[in-house]
Amino acid sequence: MNILVVSQYFWPESFIINDLVNNLAAQGHVVKVLTGKPNYPEGAIFDGYNAAGYLEQSYGTNVTICRAPLRPRGISGAKNLILNYLSFVINGLRHYPKAVKGQHFDAILVFAPSPITSVIPAIYLKWKLKAHLAIWVQDLWPQSLSATGFVKNKLVLRLVGYLVKWIYSAADTLLVQSRAFREPVSRYADPSKIVYYPNSYQEVPSGSNPTRIPAELLAELNNNFCLVFAGNLGTAQSVETIVEVADKLKHLAGLRIMLVGSGSMSDWVKAQKQSRKLDNLVLAGRFPADEMHHFFSQAAGLLVTLKQDEAFSYTIPSKVQAYLAAGRPIVAALDGEGARIIEEAAAGLTSPAQDVDELASRIEQLFRMSADERESLGHSGRAYYLEHFEMARQSERLVEILRIRINELKGN
Repeated sequence: MNILVVSQYFWPESFIINDLVNNLAAQGHVVKVLTGKPNYPEGAIFDGYNAAGYLEQSYGTNVTICRAPLRPRGISGAKNLILNYLSFVINGLRHYPKAVKGQHFDAILVFAPSPITSVIPAIYLKWKLKAHLAIWVQDLWPQSLSATGFVKNKLVLRLVGYLVKWIYSAADTLLVQSRAFREPVSRYADPSKIVYYPNSYQEVPSGSNPTRIPAELLAELNNNFCLVFAGNLGTAQSVETIVEVADKLKHLAGLRIMLVGSGSMSDWVKAQKQSRKLDNLVLAGRFPADEMHHFFSQAAGLLVTLKQDEAFSYTIPSKVQAYLAAGRPIVAALDGEGARIIEEAAAGLTSPAQDVDELASRIEQLFRMSADERESLGHSGRAYYLEHFEMARQSERLVEILRIRINELKGN
């Protein structure tokens, strides 16, 4: 197939769409990616790029990247984010039609975490190219805007709901990353368009690259019972719960909770660690995605938390697939679909979102398990990953879904 991918985020930013594109290309499909200038998550344009100007790059085999100008998101503030979102839409509408002029594509795939507005340039391209438009829905708008507190005004949320309806109405296929997404997405879209297509995970082969993890962090991993949390440290991840749990578990000698990542709550966590004297909380900082398997393989367990909110209960955090692939036991404080997957996989221990006492109890339970019991949980999770979330398999599944949907619509 010839596939046009539209994504506000792409390599060298770290997102699942990078690996999906690589797999599609490796399977013989020709892919063109329309994106912006990399600036996530730090908010500044990456070295080697300029915010201004259009740029084309080759990416592996059978992949071309077209980058429109983009206003970086900055370090904080709603105004900066809104301007970042708008700049992708405006510059995409300006540059992308020229980038694909005279070309044929079987399908347009939009990778759609927040913001959903990133679909707008693809809607115009669908009309221009007469191609099948599939939106891979990663985030629930307007629900997530309310859940994170980004938008509180009910009128604004209602207007965003109308925008989402219009965007979904333009799609031929709506791919949802969680089975639980079906109901909330169907409030804004024709249910017949909705197809379950989960996030997958691309493994880094063991021993494929030497680690750049500092010796002191490796010592923490090797010499302690280390529970690793990897990813964004923001409000949605309820890092406050992790801090409270660390405080509660000071009595467990040798337990370490290691946070690998950065985000809007990083400074707050650092201040809490110092003020509460949380020696059992290790702030590793941010590392490239290809380092994660080094952290995971050395961890005694892997930690995932989310804020308590209906919108988040529909979501499977992308780290869950990575954790399952690692074959390490998982401890989770989240509701709904994410917890269901971990339980169905028999991959670890779950507790309700933001329940400090229950999460502390589950961590202590894992801490006191035998090595064989923990190993059994990890093996179960690994087997579940291979069946449901392995990247090469899921790439083939995506092409199968697109071909079926294209033929169905042609038949109508």
